Parts: sequence; C-alpha cells; structure tokens
Amino acid sequence: MTRGIVTKSSGRITDLRVYVGGEWRTGTPATDLGTIGTKDAASYLLALALKDESRASEKAIFPAMLADSVTIWPDLLKVAKADNVSRKVKRSAVFWLGQAAGDAATRGLTDLVDDGTADHEVRETAVFALSQRPKDEGVPALIRIARANKDPELRRKAIFWLGQSDDPRALSLFEELLTRP
Repeated sequence: MTRGIVTKSSGRITDLRVYVGGEWRTGTPATDLGTIGTKDAASYLLALALKDESRASEKAIFPAMLADSVTIWPDLLKVAKADNVSRKVKRSAVFWLGQAAGDAATRGLTDLVDDGTADHEVRETAVFALSQRPKDEGVPALIRIARANKDPELRRKAIFWLGQSDDPRALSLFEELLTRP
C-alpha cells in the first residue's frame, strides 16, 4: 500500500511525501481521502508536476512511476516538453521516461534530443536516458545522435554513453569516426 501526504500553505501544495508499506504515524493532523485508484493518483501527481509551483512538483514524478498498470510515458513526455516547467522537474521526467518500457519512449526521447528549441540541459538528460534504454533501442538512437545531431555537445555525450555500452556497434562507430579523413 502506498500513502501520499501533501502539505498545504495558503491553499497551495508546498510539499509531497510518499510512503510505501510500513506503519502510518498517528497524531499528525491530516485528512484521509481514502483509497484512490492508481490511474487517478498518477494523473493527480503528473498534473502537480506540470503546475511546477513548489518542491511538491519535483517530488511528484517518482510516485507516479510507482502506479501499477498505468501507462504514464506520454504524460512524462508532456512534462519534459512543457515551457512552464522548471529544468529540475523536466530532468526528472526525462530520466523516468528513459526507464519506461517500449519503443515509443525511445522515440519520444530522440525527438526531445532533436528539438533544438528545448532546454539544452534537458536534451542532455534525454541522451543519458537513451543510454539507460535496452541496447536494442538505446544504442541505435545514440549512434544516430553521434553521427547526425547538429549540436557537438550532444554528439559528445552520445559518444561517451556509447563508450560505456560495451556494444560492438559502438566500436564500429568509433572506428568509423577515427579513420574518417
């Protein structure tokens, strides 16, 4: 069982704590909302992340990832691309997007890397997230970035993560790059 506790001040949510399992403390003033479905809980948490008004926004993404039987990667991508969301919240969304299963998540990450209007640090985090994808998804995406991305810093990051992959395709790319006239 998971329990979420929000702290409010002047009607605004200012902090978020999430507990999984264990005993609940008594004596702390709280309003128990009862049991909430995982889909509703994940939607609430991701909406909180998109508001980006407090530390609670930064903390909302991880517990949304804990929701069982809910596909949240499309919402994580929205958070990562949102103009009104802080870099810290975006980076968290991108990191967890990289952990999400499926080719669609990889496509979303590569689209984010290629988006020249997105925050550079967020794009770098997307390169890292691609390095965390299964090799059959992440390595080809990183090779494409290393070969074709217009941003030399992103190409360097992709090459770095390819060097950590122990994948023979990365070795072939390095040989190609080093023997190019």
